[in-house]
Amino acid sequence: MNAKFYEIKDDKVIIYVKAQPNSSKNKIAGLYGDNLKINIKAPAVEGAANKELVKFLSKTFKIPKSDIIIKGETSKRKQIILPLNEKIKEFLKEYNEQ
Repeated sequence: MNAKFYEIKDDKVIIYVKAQPNSSKNKIAGLYGDNLKINIKAPAVEGAANKELVKFLSKTFKIPKSDIIIKGETSKRKQIILPLNEKIKEFLKEYNEQ
């Protein structure tokens, strides 16, 4: 069993993300050790990649941008805190089965 790339606390999920800026497109690239690797088009300049990451996660999981919290903004390994909705539950279930 893989190390968990997320933790569920109450009605929130903390996902450990390795962000890969300057990618050709925004996408979830898969598991990278105990992180979820996410490719982001924006460069890691003045928070552009973090803004793009929030936008991408908001669209992917149907969550308002204001509900997405990023910890470790200047680090490549970030903690993304999201409200636990059905879309995220499905996503986590899918990844657990891999």
